[in-house]
Amino acid sequence: MIESLLPKLVLTDIDGVWTDAGMYYDQTGNEWKKFNTADSAGVLFCKHLSIPVGIITGEDTAIVQRRSEKLKIDYLFQGIQDKLTVATELCAKLNISLAEVAYIGDDLGDIALLKAVGFSAAPANAPEYIRNLVHFPTNKAGGEGAFREFIEEILQRAGVFKSVLSHFHID
Repeated sequence: MIESLLPKLVLTDIDGVWTDAGMYYDQTGNEWKKFNTADSAGVLFCKHLSIPVGIITGEDTAIVQRRSEKLKIDYLFQGIQDKLTVATELCAKLNISLAEVAYIGDDLGDIALLKAVGFSAAPANAPEYIRNLVHFPTNKAGGEGAFREFIEEILQRAGVFKSVLSHFHID
């Protein structure tokens, strides 16, 4: 991605990016995840600019399905082991290249996609060898607003952050 341009698609992992990577279970087997609502603003910013957002995650849970529906995420792929193939197929469907995609991920299953996209990021708590691969290592950890920081960085680099904020009556 040329830094002065916006991506045509934003993709994200969930566990370790939107969450703290913890998986919580109660005694009856229910699974819990904690999402940081600050990340919702990143989705709102993308929607304001008509940039589709997609989630690609190795997990397959009703929790992520519900979060995706609540935020009206454009594309949701769960239970994915080969994220690069899914992203490549989605790009073909949208008639865009991986160079026009921004992706944030945090671990081993994200490496191929992080290396292939035009703009990549990893949260502050990702392993150092992952952070060393990306264009933008965030200051925030996963589950602490890393996705929002990633989107804000994209908007700042494209020179549109202030105009997007003005839409939300922030001058």
